[in-house]
This record gives sequence, structure tokens and C-alpha cells, in this order.
Amino acid sequence: MNRDFRGNDRSRETRINERIRAREVRVIDENGEMVGVMSPIRALEMARERDLDLVEVSPNVVPPVCKLLDYGRYKYEQAKKENEARKNQKTVTLKEIRMRPRTDEHDIEVKTRKIQQFLAEGDKVRVSVQFRGAEMRHPDIGRKLLEDIAEVLKGSVTIERSPSMEGRMMSMIVSRAPGWEPPKKQTPPSAGKSKVKATPAEAEEIPQSSDTKDATP
Repeated sequence: MNRDFRGNDRSRETRINERIRAREVRVIDENGEMVGVMSPIRALEMARERDLDLVEVSPNVVPPVCKLLDYGRYKYEQAKKENEARKNQKTVTLKEIRMRPRTDEHDIEVKTRKIQQFLAEGDKVRVSVQFRGAEMRHPDIGRKLLEDIAEVLKGSVTIERSPSMEGRMMSMIVSRAPGWEPPKKQTPPSAGKSKVKATPAEAEEIPQSSDTKDATP
């Protein structure tokens, strides 16, 4: 553990070249071969002869291990790897779906599909039932609604928090179940293939509705 002069723990920056203060260092060359133990001055001379830097890679062993490498290039490659890792890292967001105790069946189906959409994107979802007025006397209705939704989503979700009451809101939190894959979207048939053209005679017999507006400018 690296400590400052007051004895407090602190993170240590990578020491290179003249900043290496150990009496002896164990040196690894640019090809990964062990060179041996020597003074930092001799190791730095070796690095300079090869137009490289002396970099302390294992400071907590005795003697510290140093490697000969191009430190500028090393830092660039490390930063590039970190940037790539950040790009590939998915930030999990907690989304929320709200409904009422008397939400109709059609709306529940729509909201259930929305929950699956959020899960497919890798997010967690808080599913909440909001109570108002006299509805507060019947929390069992909200609990039954959440349990029914969990049953519909069975196999695609993991219940991270069971339904619980918080003020005027009863909520549960769900996340994507391990191994679950969202259903693939079906490609609709081509409009050009399914469209049947009317003959000129048939077209004359089709009345034009008074509500239809011509989109042609």
C-alpha cells in the first residue's frame, strides 16, 4: 500500500525514468524477456540506448519491476482501450411504467409490451400503480394488477423487488431474465405485392367519400 508522509493511503501514479527512486529494480526488456536486477541508473541508460522509457510496472514488490517501453505509445493504447470499453458498456437505466387500479385491459397490454421493450434494451423497469382518493382503501386491487403483469411476463423478467406500497404508489421492479431474448419483429409484406390495382371500369364504380381528402397538392 502506498502512503504519503502522514501515513495516509493514496493512489500512486506510474513512475517512469528519473522518478523511479528504488535502490534496485528488476528489469524486463521490450520483448518481455527478464534482464535482471540492477540500479535504476543502469536500467535508465539501457532504456535510453534503445530509445525507450523505463516504466515501473510493479511498484509493490522488492525489488520493483520495471519494463522498457515507449511510454507515450503505451498511454495512448491504454486510453484507446478504455474508450472502447466505455463505448461498449451499457448503462442500465431504471424506467417507470405507471397505471391506475382501474386501467382497462387494452391499456395493460400496451404497457406490458412497453415493459418488454425496455427490458430488451437492457433497462430495469419500475411498474407502479397510483392510487387516488377512495382507491387507497383497496391496495389489494393494485397488488393483484402487478401480480397479473408479472405472470404475463413470466420467463422474460426477474422480480428484483416484489410489490410494495410507498405513499400513494404500489411498485415492483423487474429486470430482464437471464437467457431471455425479445421476440423478433416480423417484416410486413411488401405493399407493392399485396396491393391489387382496380381496372378503369372498376375504378369508375368506386364512389369517392366526401370525407376523403386529396393529398395531391
